[in-house]
Amino acid sequence: MCAIGTANPPHRIPQLQIADFMASALELDEAGTRRLRALYRVSGIEQRYTVLPDYGRSNGQFEFFPNSPGLEPFPGVGQRMAAYRRYALPLSVQAVQDCLRQLPEVEVGSITHLITVSCTGMYAPGLDIELVAALGLPGHVQRTCVNFMGCYAAVNGLKLAHAFCQATPTARVLLVCTELCTLHFQKSHEDDHLVSNALFGDGAAAVLVQGQPAATGPSLALTAFHCGLEPDGHADMAWHINNFGFEMTLSSYVPRMIQQGIGQLTQRLLADLPVQLTDIRAFAIHPGGRKILESIEQALGLTAHDNRFAYQVLRNYGNMSSATVLYVLRDLLRTLTPADADAPVLSFAFGPGLTLEAMLLTVVYEGKVEIVRNTEDVENVQNVAVLSS
Repeated sequence: MCAIGTANPPHRIPQLQIADFMASALELDEAGTRRLRALYRVSGIEQRYTVLPDYGRSNGQFEFFPNSPGLEPFPGVGQRMAAYRRYALPLSVQAVQDCLRQLPEVEVGSITHLITVSCTGMYAPGLDIELVAALGLPGHVQRTCVNFMGCYAAVNGLKLAHAFCQATPTARVLLVCTELCTLHFQKSHEDDHLVSNALFGDGAAAVLVQGQPAATGPSLALTAFHCGLEPDGHADMAWHINNFGFEMTLSSYVPRMIQQGIGQLTQRLLADLPVQLTDIRAFAIHPGGRKILESIEQALGLTAHDNRFAYQVLRNYGNMSSATVLYVLRDLLRTLTPADADAPVLSFAFGPGLTLEAMLLTVVYEGKVEIVRNTEDVENVQNVAVLSS
């Protein structure tokens, strides 16, 4: 992995101001408003970014939602997807520009593969084709879309990029994760919807992956991947398209299920590698929520300091679905020094299914990484795809 760029919409809104919007939209009484504000206070989030300025405004000033009691008629899927088409491309371009700015030696025309990831909007011709035109990518660039997989989808995108670089050592893969979660506010008093409304924000992240590290700065070698599935959580984390946008199911049982499964997931990831959990000092964990981070710490014996990059992203951005773990990796990369060379980095992401994705990365400063192992095929040894900052 050779660089991580990020971008957020211009509307940065404090968490408690969003709570006030939600209380008004849901027409809560005084007691309900107090409970909602308490939920927002303990979320671990201080602010979130959104493409919709309405979350920081009061009724009468809205641009997207109706200026009427109860926000009626409430926006349907068509209106939300029109907003996605409007906002996704410019945000994605900003993230890519931030990524490539870090690699002046990389020409846009040298990119061989484009992977786009999103679970918050779809259309065709889609974001991938629009990015080709907006960035001036070659028309023959190989395009792949990873859609509707949720918060763990960036890991699947990295797996694809890694496979492309294994197959073609000269490949340069651009991965773009763009999520506009705040388009899908649900006007519902159900606990799942109250929680999801309190967590999600908008953002985009772009990554360049190639077979060799960049000329300067730290890189991350994609060393191993492992996917776990907890079928008992099938109904506890889900993402469905309904009449009024995409509806998130996020039950209170999810942190407990992740806590029960994360130890075995880690063991299977590391089983055939010369790395033990006690060797790892750097972590990049998807901050699906404060309780999820705390549950992982309890299961693996980590401290809040070990998880500091995840808490930092949660505090400043909320949960941006697939883009979020890349923000965590970005912040970790910024702290690396030559003394960290060869250090392992453990990363997790979670999503519908209940799916638990794990990956091991290795810090590289220069030279060629000799070994890559997929836990599904540990006999297959090839060069590692790398990311650097």
